[in-house]
Amino acid sequence: MRIVIALGGNALLQRGQPMTAENQRANIRVAAERIAAIVPGNEIVVAHGNGPQVGLLALQSAAYHDVAPYPLDVLGAQTEAMIGYVIEQELGNLLPENQSLATLLTMIEVDRGDPAFSHPTKPIGPVYDRETAERLKAAGGWAIAPDGDAFRRVVASPKPKRIFEIRPILSLVEQGTIVICAGGGGIPTMYDENGDLRGVEAVIDKDLASALLAEQIEADLLVIATDVDGVYTNWGRENQRRLGRVTPDDLAGLNLPAGSMGPKVEAACGFARTTGKEAIIGSLTQIADMVHGAAGTRVRREWESG
Repeated sequence: MRIVIALGGNALLQRGQPMTAENQRANIRVAAERIAAIVPGNEIVVAHGNGPQVGLLALQSAAYHDVAPYPLDVLGAQTEAMIGYVIEQELGNLLPENQSLATLLTMIEVDRGDPAFSHPTKPIGPVYDRETAERLKAAGGWAIAPDGDAFRRVVASPKPKRIFEIRPILSLVEQGTIVICAGGGGIPTMYDENGDLRGVEAVIDKDLASALLAEQIEADLLVIATDVDGVYTNWGRENQRRLGRVTPDDLAGLNLPAGSMGPKVEAACGFARTTGKEAIIGSLTQIADMVHGAAGTRVRREWESG
């Protein structure tokens, strides 16, 4: 079975946890253990988020005043390499020596007219209290938005249109390589008025990019691994309920946060509708159970009765 696994940036770095290299490696090691368990007999492609990491790099870049801060597309490329390197290394420590792995920097085209550029929703960086967030907003011209009981910087998150490296990704998968790609939603790019490809100040949602990736490599299953065990109705209330087997129509009426569960549901529904195959949203720690149909919220275009 060909499986695309989308690892959430916040699943790789737990909420409120210091963004040290050691903490990120420890979390990635947990993810690698779960992925390694399903490698036998399957073709695996791993995508991952980068919200906390790209936000940290942006803060570090802005702190150095001798040169202008690096744009988000360049920082996104850095996080693709940084996180991919650790995932590849931790998987390599668990798998047989002859298992090939590769991390690919992945450029993804977006539309210059995407309305997301005037309505930023993608959270990046650490969480702040209101006072700190307002101060940083005033100092840096940021857009900020609530994130649970805290606040985070938000940036434009245009829809992915085209994965430029899709042919080498598919070629490597067909040769048995575990491919780590489309990290952080890929490097956002667009064609300028001269027809030249340029980077864009944005962060593409990794779940939507992963759904496009899964569709284009004809994956049998899309697994969206995050820090909760599925999609809930009435989240945070006494009557909250995790959804099991659902269709896109079942999820259509839910009012889900644009910066967190919303894109995951949109991605799962889009993949299920387009391909007729299954997408699953659930906990990173339950990846093997999700692949076996025993955990998470499972989304299909339609389910057989019975």
